[in-house]
Amino acid sequence: MDHLTRLLLDAQRGDGDALERFVAATQHDVMALCRYLGDPDNADDLAQEAYQRAFASLHRYRATGPAKHWMLTIARRTCADAARKRSRRRKLERRVGALARDDRDDSVPVSDRSEVEALLHELDDDRRAAFVLTQLAGLRYEEAADMLGVPVGTIRSRVSRAREQLLSSLHAAEDAGSGEPKRRVGRPPSR
Repeated sequence: MDHLTRLLLDAQRGDGDALERFVAATQHDVMALCRYLGDPDNADDLAQEAYQRAFASLHRYRATGPAKHWMLTIARRTCADAARKRSRRRKLERRVGALARDDRDDSVPVSDRSEVEALLHELDDDRRAAFVLTQLAGLRYEEAADMLGVPVGTIRSRVSRAREQLLSSLHAAEDAGSGEPKRRVGRPPSR
């Protein structure tokens, strides 16, 4: 059994010092993986998320393979999830942007317009208003806040939550349409 695996097993038993040493010993490799497989500008965030996932699933680690491989697998899956999320966000932004340019534009397929409209109608009224005013109508957050009579921070929060809800709905619709079972990520490899 290698040194890192022993550290991780000690951490699993509650040894906080062993966990810190494990992180210190694997941090360089995890950061490199996140930088090259993920978004170089967000490598720190990806690495942090990978460690959070690892800590959350530490109780399931069984030492059937080297701890370093387990950690790097979690980091790789974290990067893949982030890439999928960025892709879904770009796809949604293109769809919503196409709808915003002109509802009557024949170059935007009717199915895309109706899909985006349906997604927007899933939002509660406050989120939909903030999202449509800022993202579709092109108002600045300050203008939308003034128009709706709420603080700018409220508009930012509503737009952020609307975007996340839209992405989640779009992802669920894509999963339902693919016929593929949803796969849980961030888990250690089962052996």
